[in-house]
Amino acid sequence: MRELILLRHAEAEELCAGESDRDRRLTERGQAEAIATGRWLADHKLSIDRVLCSPARRTKQTAELALPGLAITDASEIYDATPGTLFTLIDQHQDATTLVVVGHNPGIEQLVALLVEGRSEDYRGMPPGALARLRVAPGPLEPGSATLEAFWSP
Repeated sequence: MRELILLRHAEAEELCAGESDRDRRLTERGQAEAIATGRWLADHKLSIDRVLCSPARRTKQTAELALPGLAITDASEIYDATPGTLFTLIDQHQDATTLVVVGHNPGIEQLVALLVEGRSEDYRGMPPGALARLRVAPGPLEPGSATLEAFWSP
């Protein structure tokens, strides 16, 4: 893998009584954020060959709006994942040239810190719809082995 894009889902509705967290939808603002994220990705002409997405409704909506026309693979381990779980999942997809992972905080923002800084507690936060574009060093995936190429939020 040469590039890794970590994308946090866009703004979602508040959790209502009796509703599952996995069923929360994007708000109108969240839909606009996801579309803006897609424009950013398109403007940077990235050749994305694999998308892994949490099965939560808000992440699927974000992926579909930001990455239209791409095949999106559900990865149940992304929902409520720790940085270690995400690290292991990404390491299993080393054959992808550019991998996108659409998930949730705090796991996504902590993973950025782990891959770039080598420590997951140094995260700086990722607002809804934000993405981190990382250049991954050749060889095995290791903490601190990536360079932050871009950080963007709508």
